[in-house]
Amino acid sequence: MKLYTIGFAGKTARDFFALLADAKVKTLWDIRLKNNSQLAAFSKYPDLAFFLDELLDIRYAHMVDLAPSPELLKSWRNKELDWKAYQQEFTRLMDSRGAVELIKQDLPLALAPICLLCSEAEPQYCHRSLVARIIKNLQSKTEIIHL
Repeated sequence: MKLYTIGFAGKTARDFFALLADAKVKTLWDIRLKNNSQLAAFSKYPDLAFFLDELLDIRYAHMVDLAPSPELLKSWRNKELDWKAYQQEFTRLMDSRGAVELIKQDLPLALAPICLLCSEAEPQYCHRSLVARIIKNLQSKTEIIHL
């Protein structure tokens, strides 16, 4: 299975939607804490769900249980945690929320390929790479592709 990830920061709407179209994404899991922030521009809910459906026939789901907590996000942004500590805290949070069971439940219902959405431009210091790893651990043949 191909699993895509994408961040909207630094992308125009044209580039963002073209990347999803070129990858032939069928389901987008929005794993942001807040999907309706004014800073989200074209990726603000409910507009994003409308654009995905109308333009590309992509299903949209806000998977807030796969997002960092407000406290964890704040600690990361304020540089109170380094990446290693953030990963450990995020893993604990996912364990406490039963993320593996949630993914096991929702993954078979999603049309593939799936794309994980967050705001960060680059995946290496974004929780979407950690969620992608959880999915890969569940399905070892998963190929993670960052758009």
